Amino acid sequence: MQSLKNKVAFITGGTKGIGYGVAEVLMAEGMNVVITGRNQEAAEKAARDLNQNSIGKAYGIASDVRNFESQQNAINQAIEKFGELDLVFANAGLGHFGSIENISIDQWNEVIDTNLTGVFYTAKASIETLKKTKGYLITLSSLAGTNFFPQGAAYNASKFGVTGMSQAIMLDLRQYGIRVSTLMPGSVTSHFNGHTPDENDAWKIQPEDIGELIAGLLQLNARTLPSKIEIRPSTPPTK
Repeated sequence: MQSLKNKVAFITGGTKGIGYGVAEVLMAEGMNVVITGRNQEAAEKAARDLNQNSIGKAYGIASDVRNFESQQNAINQAIEKFGELDLVFANAGLGHFGSIENISIDQWNEVIDTNLTGVFYTAKASIETLKKTKGYLITLSSLAGTNFFPQGAAYNASKFGVTGMSQAIMLDLRQYGIRVSTLMPGSVTSHFNGHTPDENDAWKIQPEDIGELIAGLLQLNARTLPSKIEIRPSTPPTK
């Protein structure tokens, strides 16, 4: 089990939810973490909160995953701050749901641009630095990336795309010693789609559970690669 102390992680969508929970776990292991969000004030506040009780350090950057130049600039800032990147976690995402009859063109574009193209831009911008560290790229798909459902046209398309794209990227980049995994969780307690977590979410996967999984992947012997991981709540409510 290799130590994560002083390693560096870059997490998109890290101001709350899964990204924030993953940052907490990794920082407790001694990693330094760069978190991004669309709003600079929110990114800086999240970093301040993370820095209150942790071993590692957090740094917040405003970045829009839908814009490649914005992502490249954020990656460059992260390297300037901490010197390298050992993990890139492409986590940022959102959802619009509705029948093909009702979902708008703007909603479709926002889901695809954020969930799919945003992951592509994040991966593309980080390749050279991950080559140097033989680092890890982890993308966030979903069980919706293999299971379709009514009113899920945009979201299913984005997550099916992330799953397939990530596996192709894995085959492209392993020649450089870069490992690529995609995580496919089911129900997670988060702020996704405007939800406010409460006690009714206790049965769901928690953000820190995703963090512990990622910490385990980072410490796994580099010869072994779990490339696609489905994650489910152990005991969902009975219907």
